[in-house]
Amino acid sequence: MKRLLIVLFAAAMAACGRYGAGVPAAYEPLLDAALAECPRADSLRALLRATPRADREAMAYLIAWMPAGDRDTMRLDLLRENVEYACRARREFAWCRELPDSVFLNDVLPYAAVDEVRDSWRPDFYERFGRRVAGCADLRSAAEAVNACVRDEVGVDYNTAREKTNQSPSESIRQSMASCTGLSVLLVDALRAVGIPARFAGTAAWHDNRGNHSWTEVRFPDGEWRFTEYYYVGWDCAWFFADAGKATAGDHLHGIYAVSFRPTGDWFPMVWSERSRAVHGVDVSERYIDLYAAHAAALAAEGAGVKLSFDMFRDAAHATESADRVEANVDLFCDGEQVGGGRTAGPLQDMNDRLSFLVEKNRTYTFRYENARGEAIEMQVEVGEEPVTVKGYLE
Repeated sequence: MKRLLIVLFAAAMAACGRYGAGVPAAYEPLLDAALAECPRADSLRALLRATPRADREAMAYLIAWMPAGDRDTMRLDLLRENVEYACRARREFAWCRELPDSVFLNDVLPYAAVDEVRDSWRPDFYERFGRRVAGCADLRSAAEAVNACVRDEVGVDYNTAREKTNQSPSESIRQSMASCTGLSVLLVDALRAVGIPARFAGTAAWHDNRGNHSWTEVRFPDGEWRFTEYYYVGWDCAWFFADAGKATAGDHLHGIYAVSFRPTGDWFPMVWSERSRAVHGVDVSERYIDLYAAHAAALAAEGAGVKLSFDMFRDAAHATESADRVEANVDLFCDGEQVGGGRTAGPLQDMNDRLSFLVEKNRTYTFRYENARGEAIEMQVEVGEEPVTVKGYLE
């Protein structure tokens, strides 16, 4: 009998593995490698053992894949808190329970969106946005509810006077302002707090080097990722859609990338930390290219689209020759919403090479730019059934 008990005990211990019950055997070599040179490996092992069994795989996932800097220095109470609230969201919200384990672990569980300061945001956001999704029947309606209310909940608006680009939630809320990067971090975290898979996405530079941008992607139940922004206007229809459609796949400067917590073999380009390769990335350029091509084709097939072009010249007296043209950033609006933007062609480009947009017919559009004195200029144009070319002047 004693021998049988010993055998059963040994079998039970083997089933538990080196890191305890609830940690799949596949994690053992990952954890071994992650902790091999970690200065506080014993503390992390103790944290893993102290984690409730039902949540232990989640903790193992974070320890296995977290950046070495976080593994060595991140507060352990933050790590414990993050796992507790992420797993609580999975148990509470039906759409989160229905997620594949791999999606929950990589796109709901992570404590950071990119490389921002590690904050204690989950308890606060769980309470704030949990109330907002209480009556939602599915993931899409929950995501829309969060996206529509996030600005009112956190009181943060876009402002270039913010302290830094990659702000954490507490940094942005303290200032009531953030860049597109900080706003995207807020939205990613708000969505994850209620069990919605979300990730940070962006480009280091548009095709015409006009600037960079960051936004958020949400994984729908059909397995597809949809893009959105902090200021909600819908899915896959933000102002930068046409620019995103001109991305270059495989190009860390002009491509579009999304962040992954787990290593991908690629990296996410961060304009605020250009040399860093610390954040894992996925090249998603092709999806945006294909999505915009399909959009343009649909407009053409319906006969609903028309070309609206813009040329920028030095002044009204010099507005006929190629040499008179100047490069400038121009944004396009319709009904108060930005629907596009770009950089005009300069003097060395072909006269047929101009900033153009495919827009809906029979609408009123507004071009905005700054003149040579830094004054904001608005030009309104009525678009009917035929293509329209507009001239702007810097002086």
